[in-house]
Amino acid sequence: MSEKEKSRAKAEQAKGKLKETAGRAVGNESMTTEGRAEKAKGDARQAKEKMKDVFKR
Repeated sequence: MSEKEKSRAKAEQAKGKLKETAGRAVGNESMTTEGRAEKAKGDARQAKEKMKDVFKR
């Protein structure tokens, strides 16, 4: 299940970055903010999975 969560985190990060970039390109501040939030959520999920890996050892 950990690998599934790691890939989910990467997908959230990529989706957030894409949305943030698109929002900046068209000048849509709310889209940019949503993208940053999604990216941060992916970053948090990835950090959680890394901590789980550390404690497995």
